[in-house]
Amino acid sequence: MKRMKIMKIMTTTVLSFLLLFSFLSFSSFLSFLKSHLLTCPSKYFLHIDCPGCGMQRSIVALLEGDWMKSLSFYPATIPVLALLIYTALHVKWDFKQGASIIKWGYIVCAAIIVAFYIYKIITHKIF
Repeated sequence: MKRMKIMKIMTTTVLSFLLLFSFLSFSSFLSFLKSHLLTCPSKYFLHIDCPGCGMQRSIVALLEGDWMKSLSFYPATIPVLALLIYTALHVKWDFKQGASIIKWGYIVCAAIIVAFYIYKIITHKIF
């Protein structure tokens, strides 16, 4: 009985340290991502945003848990990530209507990307 109690305490302690280490690693990973964002070639050479500009910042904001900030940086991030996860699940388990859902999902994501890019052009936020 005493041995079981010691094992429980040891397991709880090890799991607590692993959880703390995971949190510290994740926060250092996020700070690494923030300081090492890639430069968009279109923005660098042409000084104009491309249709994908803002996705990296949106993903970092999403990893931080700030959904609204993520949506303001790039509205298509969450649907694209959801579609990628669904596609991976479809490849693994071959859903009945999976191919059709994926096709329409990509059409919706492309429409969101184009609409947001047109919005940036109209509001002069691409320069």
